Amino acid sequence: MDMTNWSAPSHERPRGVTILGSTGSVGQSTVDLIARDPDSYRVEALVAGNSVEALAEQARRLRARLAVVANPQRYRALKDALVGTSIEVAAGPAAVVEAATRPAEWVMAAVVGFAGLESTLVAARRGAMVALANKEALVCAGQLLMDAVEVAGGVLLPVDSEHNAIFQVLEPRHRHAIDRLILTASGGPFRNASLAEMAEATPEQALAHPNWDMGAKISIDSATMMNKGLELIEAQLLFGLPGEQVEIVVHPQSIIHSMVAYRDGSVLAQLGTTDMRVPISHTLGWPSRIEGPAERLDFTNLSPLTFERPDSGRFPSLRLAREALVLGGFAPIVLNAANEVAVAAFLARRIGFLDIARIVEDVLAASGTLAGRVESVQQVHAADREARRRAEEAVQSHCLTN
Repeated sequence: MDMTNWSAPSHERPRGVTILGSTGSVGQSTVDLIARDPDSYRVEALVAGNSVEALAEQARRLRARLAVVANPQRYRALKDALVGTSIEVAAGPAAVVEAATRPAEWVMAAVVGFAGLESTLVAARRGAMVALANKEALVCAGQLLMDAVEVAGGVLLPVDSEHNAIFQVLEPRHRHAIDRLILTASGGPFRNASLAEMAEATPEQALAHPNWDMGAKISIDSATMMNKGLELIEAQLLFGLPGEQVEIVVHPQSIIHSMVAYRDGSVLAQLGTTDMRVPISHTLGWPSRIEGPAERLDFTNLSPLTFERPDSGRFPSLRLAREALVLGGFAPIVLNAANEVAVAAFLARRIGFLDIARIVEDVLAASGTLAGRVESVQQVHAADREARRRAEEAVQSHCLTN
């Protein structure tokens, strides 16, 4: 990907932006950044799932040209909420995809989960600068997405704090000299919990992340450490290094967001506060840097920075993700689909916390041959549907035996 031809936003040339998933945690942070300097941006489209009131407020605030709600049953509510404005209104899955085709130079891909895949691909295929906050799109259709960016001459800018950190400190001219990438993990709310305590964990306890304010799904993934497993797969795709050169280290303070270690012994790290507006602002202004509102680090007041190895015995999701990465092919799709179903079942109190990883492992084991190159989006959808069916059967079976 050629990253030299993009211009930073300016008052003379507002940057066209679209936010897919504007009412979620990352979307709200993106809206906040744009609202602080509205003359530097032209908002083409805002997309939300169901939150009509929040979406309408954002659309008015940013003077968006288009507002889209994914749930078609919410169309009339959105239309009524924006009456008297010139903002175009649309609803439904097809409208979400159409929003991604709008002529925005920069697209925030922040729709949660597998649902964000198609719109992200569409934005990539037209050569947009895609700020990727949807890790599942890359995990499930990694090569398809990377190929789309390459063919269209676009750019993929990682928004996850870990991958954004690596993106900032990885020196392309010294890629051959990289020893390893080091992804940091907070360890989540159960870092020091026993297996017995984790077995009894409630959704409320699992959602209580010690450092970050995130949506429900990613908060549960952080608690199981599946988020770090998905990020492992992401890192291999984004940076082109084999999985064995990607290390995971638990760093409870979440000050160092990730590191690149070079063969000469040098380690470059990116540090920052636990505020998603830091990596978002980096992508929003890229290749320049813009003023950001995040609190600055005060090194004289920082607590000691500590590091430890992750416990794969208590967090088997890390092992499952590495196994899926080694298997390749359709394995990451199955891993992600089974995890989404299991997380939803846990949040609905149908299964226990430790059952999430067990169900993912069972579905991976029952899925037969997973090797082979993923050639099309249709194959991705078919593999996802089948994995979700198996995962739901596993959830039902668990419910019947407990």
